[in-house]
Amino acid sequence: MTKSVAIVIGAGSSLGSAMIGQWQKDSAIGQVFAVSRGQISSQERILLSSVHNIQCDYSEASIIKVCEMIKLLMKQNQLGTISRICICNGVLHNNSIWPEKRIEELNASNLLEVFTINSVIPILWLKSLIDLVKSKDNCIITVFNARIGSIGDNHSGGWYSYRASKAALNMLLKSAAIEYARRAKNVKLISFHPGTTDTELTKPFQGSVKKENLFTPEFVAEHLSKIMNQQDIDGELSFIDWENKAIVW
Repeated sequence: MTKSVAIVIGAGSSLGSAMIGQWQKDSAIGQVFAVSRGQISSQERILLSSVHNIQCDYSEASIIKVCEMIKLLMKQNQLGTISRICICNGVLHNNSIWPEKRIEELNASNLLEVFTINSVIPILWLKSLIDLVKSKDNCIITVFNARIGSIGDNHSGGWYSYRASKAALNMLLKSAAIEYARRAKNVKLISFHPGTTDTELTKPFQGSVKKENLFTPEFVAEHLSKIMNQQDIDGELSFIDWENKAIVW
């Protein structure tokens, strides 16, 4: 039986790395394409013989080029179809960006940067992936999102850029799910909230999180893998958390 292919986009992140490790243990997956800004070191390459690292600067041209490269590599190596994709790109803070507590803290450049990373880049991937994933075999695509992107669950305000970019991501994914249902009927899209995970993204905000509610990336990867394995191809976008519970839009 030909093994399938998995793709991790944002493989340099803690969650991306954990998904690679999870899928390496999956006997049904023979090859993982790990897309990241940087290279995997030579020592890691030896350990990750079933992982092919591809560099990408996440510009639209680079995304198109990566998808063309994956298509070529799959053909050259006679690989199976793509069965799993995780898009892990996201930003909450960096050296110049911080979640806004008050509306006066908003500025256009930060808004645009957060929207570009959290909303635009994921949908550009779905734009370029659609022809790659068309198949008679099922493919589950998960895009990492956040509960804070729920409009109905917003009771405290603030965090304008992050909230809005994640809400916008859901609308983009909803429209994509409708089109994929027509053009790539074998694909299921998931908008996934991993819970509070112990990563660089959440470190400044972990002080108020109970120890039992702070998850390791490996814990999240294991749960997400099980969730993806249980999905039906229904042509719908699911907005769910790590317990596979629906989140209000």
